Amino acid sequence: MSTLTSPALTGILDSALQSADSAEFRAQDWFTILRQQGWHTFQSLPTPKRDDEKWRFSDTRTLSLAGYAVAPAPSDAEVAKLFVRSQFISRPAGLIVHVDGHCIHKPALAPELTAQGVIFESMTDAIRHHPALLKEYLLKHKAGLGGDKFLALHQAWLRSGYLLHIPKGVVVTQPFVSIHWTLAEGAAVFPHALIIADELAQTTIHDFHLSAQPAARALAISACDIYAGNGAKIHRLAVQGWSSTTQSFQIDNTCGGRDALISSVHAAVGSRRARLENIVRIDGPGADIRLYGISVASGEQEFDQRTLQIHSAGNAKSDLLFKNALLDKSRTIFSGLIKVAPEAQRTDAYQTNRNLLLSPEAEADSLPGLEIEANDVKCSHGATTGQVNPDELFYLRARGIPLAVAQELLAQGFLEEILAKVENDEAAATVREMLRVKFHQI
Repeated sequence: MSTLTSPALTGILDSALQSADSAEFRAQDWFTILRQQGWHTFQSLPTPKRDDEKWRFSDTRTLSLAGYAVAPAPSDAEVAKLFVRSQFISRPAGLIVHVDGHCIHKPALAPELTAQGVIFESMTDAIRHHPALLKEYLLKHKAGLGGDKFLALHQAWLRSGYLLHIPKGVVVTQPFVSIHWTLAEGAAVFPHALIIADELAQTTIHDFHLSAQPAARALAISACDIYAGNGAKIHRLAVQGWSSTTQSFQIDNTCGGRDALISSVHAAVGSRRARLENIVRIDGPGADIRLYGISVASGEQEFDQRTLQIHSAGNAKSDLLFKNALLDKSRTIFSGLIKVAPEAQRTDAYQTNRNLLLSPEAEADSLPGLEIEANDVKCSHGATTGQVNPDELFYLRARGIPLAVAQELLAQGFLEEILAKVENDEAAATVREMLRVKFHQI
């Protein structure tokens, strides 16, 4: 048995697959099998080690799954409090809220959206109501960037999250909103987002991963599958604000068809250690996929970002820009690769990582890369790491602005380029406030 799995946790997970928890899905044999396959894969895979290339620079010594368990449902009082705290967007197309993996608020769609066939349901409901759709799209790709063991554990525990399906030609202007809270000490949560936009469909989704208690220890292994059909448009904001003692993993799979547009913004401020993996698959000509990321790391936080842009079709674009602001003894790791297949001629692909060091003890590692097998392409990659411009800092300090405030202003300016990509003003304001609170906690 893998050393990553404690005996206590093994018992919890192993029994869960035969417990009342899985019994509720007994009518969906395919789903029970899916979870069992995940558990067997998790047991068979080795523990990641620092000398593994896909975990290079990551401190694998701190990886531990011991002491976490699925938490019981929250009390009515806690549900009421957290529902009030979940009102980030005033007029969402639909709102779904989970606490410790339990769905406490199901979305109520407008009649016109229901009439057009739009689906926005909890994963539990989707398993019952839309098994064919889930069988076609759910967890169809491996992690591929080193997180296979954790994605397998996610699969074994899959029960929370949502399905968002926008049928052909349907345009939804207001954003859908999903909020996952952790509450109980030692809670283990496994949120899944499955987003499907059929041909010429358009939608926006905001995902918030948050902790109700700032210091409550938790394990969060999340995953997201995004599928954009021909000519579809998907805009996604994913906010990671787990507690300061959470160990989190986010494993995303993004697929774009012919002339599809996908824009994704990741914002991270929480977790003791957080790993983000995102594989982008450009499967159709004319596709345009844009990945943006920001993080503010402090204390001894470690943010580990791994990306892969796979161009299988020609005449397509992908653009990646990740920015990190680091304070104290924090660390960030960025490892990205662009792969262009021989048949993917006239590809435009870009990858940039920029790091702003606000402390002499902070550390940022960057490993951008290219693997190009076509000869008619425009591809570039680059990484920069530097400290605050001393002239800019002096300008602010000379006007009586304290050092911490001056650093915050400069960092906010550094990150604003990506915050401007968030089209919804309320969502962007929420992220800006989270960044402000993060600096004021330092």
